[in-house]
Amino acid sequence: MEILRTVLTVLFILDCIGLSVIVLMQEGKSQGLGSIAGMADTYWGKNKGRSMEGTLVKVTKIMGVLFFVLALVLNLNF
Repeated sequence: MEILRTVLTVLFILDCIGLSVIVLMQEGKSQGLGSIAGMADTYWGKNKGRSMEGTLVKVTKIMGVLFFVLALVLNLNF
């Protein structure tokens, strides 16, 4: 059991580092004055799911869920 706990701890640390890097790579959500005038609805805004930013958002969600699952499992006293 101690080996499993060590492996999960290493995965948890790697997930923490990876999640921090992915979050720092993302762009800010503020659109500035362009969102007031309606210029935020451009081609890149509509196809954000297929861009690099969309991929980073998906990876962030997956790594966030993995973070919470690993934290819960490591908190169990087995």
